[in-house]
Amino acid sequence: MKILQNMLPVAKLYDALKYIAPYKKGMLESRAAGDFEKEREYILKSTSTWGNHLLKIFDIKLNVTGKENLPQSGPVVFVANHQGYADIPICCTTLDKFQFGFVAKNDLGKIPLYGNWIKSLRSVMIERDDARASLRAIEEGIDLIEKGFSLVIFPEGTRSSGGPMKQFKKGSLRLATKSGVPLIPVTINGSWRAFEETGVIRKGTPVDIVIHPVIETKNMNRNDANNLSGQVEEIIKNQLELLAQKNNHV
Repeated sequence: MKILQNMLPVAKLYDALKYIAPYKKGMLESRAAGDFEKEREYILKSTSTWGNHLLKIFDIKLNVTGKENLPQSGPVVFVANHQGYADIPICCTTLDKFQFGFVAKNDLGKIPLYGNWIKSLRSVMIERDDARASLRAIEEGIDLIEKGFSLVIFPEGTRSSGGPMKQFKKGSLRLATKSGVPLIPVTINGSWRAFEETGVIRKGTPVDIVIHPVIETKNMNRNDANNLSGQVEEIIKNQLELLAQKNNHV
């Protein structure tokens, strides 16, 4: 990271924590009382307020299509490609109909101040090099879904940072197939230009985000469940190629 050039943007990023604070108490009190519906409301207010604020500060210009594909109620599992750190506030802003946490590497939960917030959203933290821990994390995710909480998964496991989309990790969509909830593929294109392209957080990045039609996983047979990861990967990959062709002709 280019420290000097990023000092002011990082200061703004941490200043945005003040938009989370008003909802933290209600979130924790609702959780302690077992009122999951109220807890989801507080989580949604927290993520959408924070995401909208960050996109405004850094002037990220979203071009969203397919929002009509969002179902009327949750829980759901969103599956998106992962180009850059900006994907997190972009999801918080765009997928603002549902509360959700993230299925993320443990390292994300170690980010000063923000790590605790990400975990408090009912995110599922995974130790990818520990098979048993990963299995426990999947079970934790299924339990959250059964309680009505939605999740966002980035099955590549890491940021592509402007390179080709990486292959989805095997078994990454078991959360959806084992719990039988609707799965929604999401394509994100251009977010890596907000930071990863230059190593400096910058303003004015245009980003395309496409919300694809729902894939129902309830009563899905074993063969279809086994092929689901490849199916979703192909949907997102094909959309990225279409967006690249479109942008090259602009």
